[in-house]
Parts: sequence; structure tokens; C-alpha cells
Amino acid sequence: MVSTVATVAYLGLEARGVEVQCQLVPGLPNFIVVGLPDKAVAESRERVRNAIAAIGLSLPPKRITVNLSPAALPKEGSHFDLPIALALLGAMGVIDAETLAGYVVVGELSLDGRVAPTPGVLLAALHAGSRDLGLVCPVSQGAEAAWAGELEVIAAPDLLGLLNHFKGTVALSPPQPGAIDPPVRAVDLKQVKGQETAKRALEIAAAGAHNLLMVGPPGAGKSLMASCLPGILPDLTPGEALETSMVASVAGTLEGGRISRARPFRDPHHSASMAALVGGGIRARPGEVSMAHLGVLFLDELPEFQRAVLDSLRQPLETGEVSVARANAHVTFPARVQLVAAMNPCRCGHLGDPALACSRAPRCAADYQAKLSGPLLDRIDLHVEVNAVTAADLILPSPSEGSAEVAVRVAAARAVQTARYTGTKMRTNAEVDGEKLEEVATPDEPGRALLAQAAAAMKLSARGYTRILRVARTIADLEGASQIGRIHIAEALSYRRRAPVN
Repeated sequence: MVSTVATVAYLGLEARGVEVQCQLVPGLPNFIVVGLPDKAVAESRERVRNAIAAIGLSLPPKRITVNLSPAALPKEGSHFDLPIALALLGAMGVIDAETLAGYVVVGELSLDGRVAPTPGVLLAALHAGSRDLGLVCPVSQGAEAAWAGELEVIAAPDLLGLLNHFKGTVALSPPQPGAIDPPVRAVDLKQVKGQETAKRALEIAAAGAHNLLMVGPPGAGKSLMASCLPGILPDLTPGEALETSMVASVAGTLEGGRISRARPFRDPHHSASMAALVGGGIRARPGEVSMAHLGVLFLDELPEFQRAVLDSLRQPLETGEVSVARANAHVTFPARVQLVAAMNPCRCGHLGDPALACSRAPRCAADYQAKLSGPLLDRIDLHVEVNAVTAADLILPSPSEGSAEVAVRVAAARAVQTARYTGTKMRTNAEVDGEKLEEVATPDEPGRALLAQAAAAMKLSARGYTRILRVARTIADLEGASQIGRIHIAEALSYRRRAPVN
């Protein structure tokens, strides 16, 4: 007899069904796992053997074969422990095999029989719900699985408790969805003195989810303004919160099943590798650009990142997703992010100040800025120069307008975009393209004339031309204008990248 248990294998944000088949046949005692398992799955034999021994049972002196079907699909991760153990117990007659047929099972086993947490439980729960099955998962991740909707979730603390539940001896309580963490507004725009142009660019970037680059000397407030951005962005919708939680679940960072409505804000150090930033590695995990999905990816000291690492962001910024190619699988992660970057104008940071600039100025600025490729800079909608803050600025009282007031205007502009793009895959002006762009972002005649003149003078690429229209559409939305005018085009052009320093 062959005992079967359903489980999943993760490929990006997709959970693919896997059938764990176990058979006991006469022969020399042996325990083998086949079906393209990785090292963690192959080692499950010892964890399963000891976990079963911990509940007072021993393996029969037979040849035990566990097959993970389909055999051509790579199997990675320790979440195969529990389904292998249940399939084996079913083959031994300890548990009714028909009882197991109604569940998808995931979980790692400890040597004493406890069920330990594993990444990706939320994806497994959504997969089980789509097949009208229940889910068996670790007790610490029951709250996470409960977010998947109307499905039976059995949160098992240990192997013995799970067996008692299936036999009806001691029933396990169904878990409740985890808490929803309220957004935390840590930094307020009232802390930023001066920098009115940069704050205006920050508001436009937030309203349309546009990419932003701030260039200025050290201490000018670039990082401070970037940290203010989460405080003016609208909260995630329930659907968006589920999307970001799925990424966090695969990465193993969704603790206690707690879901946040705050938009992600990720700020990796400039020493980050390509795999850390865009995803990859041996087991193809999501990188920082995917962890920031539907939120903000802040790159401070932009030229200090390796050039190849930065250029790897070009595809995600354009398509909103990351494709990681491996010899045995292709994995895709979502990466619809808003890039916010900050940099000094040169290595010493004081270009233009004769008292502080190095002796190589302005040549050092050209060398420093040359670390950034033109195609990457072309994908950044707003380029703003942040001037040094003077003592006269610092002694001024705090501005009367802070994050709360700006957030109201940003939310109103986002609401207009939500209504405009209802029924499409687009959410914000930063994503609009093709015929929809012509429909919603066609300027009036004076605006069209100015844009044509600027496109020729500034030698705008097709991408640059499109991004000017997107930014102008956002500026018009902030003002409540139905059509883009010359003034909106003019302001959008003022934020376009200037020629590099010679």
C-alpha cells in the first residue's frame, strides 16, 4: 500500500502542489527519499526517524521509500519533514490515510517531535484554499495561515498532539488571524528646515510613486527627508497588504502572523551584493527590491554601490518584477518599488564650495558621477539638488506644515489615480504606459509645444519623454487639474536630470 500526503514546493511566490508518497516493502531495512530533494530534504530522514522515536514508535524493519512527485520539480526546504512523517505513519497504519487526504501539510520536525516554523506558510495556505483543502502547519504560524481565508487550519505544536487531534483524543483549537500593526510615523517633515524644493519633489514622488534622486553635500538632510517618506504615503489596501505579506512569508520574516498596513521601507547598506539586492542565491530567495514591493527602496550613498549591482535594478524598475534564472528553475518575485536614492555631488561632497572642495574639483565630480550608468539614471523621474543647510536656516522655527498636511494631499492624489486606473493592472501614475498614457496624460497645446521644444533641447529618450508626462500628470493631480497644462510640464522638466559635471 502507498500512503500519500499533499504538500507544496515554492517557486518564487508560487506554491506548486507536491504529493509525498510512502511505501513499505520487504527487504533490507533502509530509508530513502527520491524525487529531486535538496540537502535539507534528504536530511529529513534523520529528523523524521528521531521524531517518530520521540513519540514511542520505531520504524519497521522494511525498505522505506518516499517519493516526492512530480519528480522533475526541485524540492527545497525543511517544510517537507512533517508531510514525510505523516505519510510514513500512514503507511505504518498509525493514522488513517484517508484522513490525511483532505489537507496540505507543511512543517519542520525537531528531534523531540516538536513542529518548528518554516518560511512560506501563507503561500501554502492560499494554495490549500484554492484546492478546497485544509492546512496543517506549525502552531507558531497558525495566525499567519489564518489570513488565507475560509479554510480549516490545524496548527500543530508537536507530532503527538497532531496524532491525538486526528484520532479525536484531544482537539487542537483553530488559530485566529494575526494582529494588524498600525503604521508608525516616526519622522515628521517638520524636522526638515529649509529645502522647500526638495520637499516639493518628495511630495510629488509620494503622490505618483515616482523614483527620486537627491544630490547634495553631507548633512543637507537627504537621509532625513527619505525617512520622512513613509509618513506621507497612504496605507496599504487589504489586497496590497496580502501581497507584501506573501513576500515576507517566503522570506521568513512574517513573525506571529502579524500583518502591517504600512508600506515597506528598505534601506540596504551600499556593501549589499547583487543577490541581496535583487534576489537569488542557492535557494533563490527574494532580495531587498522584492522585500520593498509596493513600498520604498532607499539607496543612500548611491555611487558607493557596485555598478553591476545597481544596473541589476534596471529591469525591476521597468517591469515591476525580478526574474531569477537558475539551471533547474526560473523564479519570479514581485518588485513594484519606488526607488529613492541619495548621493553626494562628488567624493569629498563639497563641490562648489571653494573652502571645502578637494583640489581635484570639478574633475572628481565627473569621475564620481560616472559610476552611475545613464540607463539607470534615465529610469529616475525626479532629480533634485539639495543645498547645504545654513545656520540661518537652523535657527528658524519649525515649519507649520508637516507630514500630516502633506499626507492629506498625497492621499487625495492617490485616490484620483485609484479611480482612474480601476479595472487595469496599474495603480499609480508611475506605472501608466501605452495607450492609457496618451489617454490620461496628453497636455494642452501650450504644454505640448513646451514638451516638444524641451525634448529636442534636452535630447530626451523615449523613456525620458514618457516619464516627464507621468510626473506632469501627478503634479496636475495634486492641483486637482483634469488636464496637463504648460505649468505642469514646466515643473516636471525642472526635475529632469541635467548634464553631468565636466
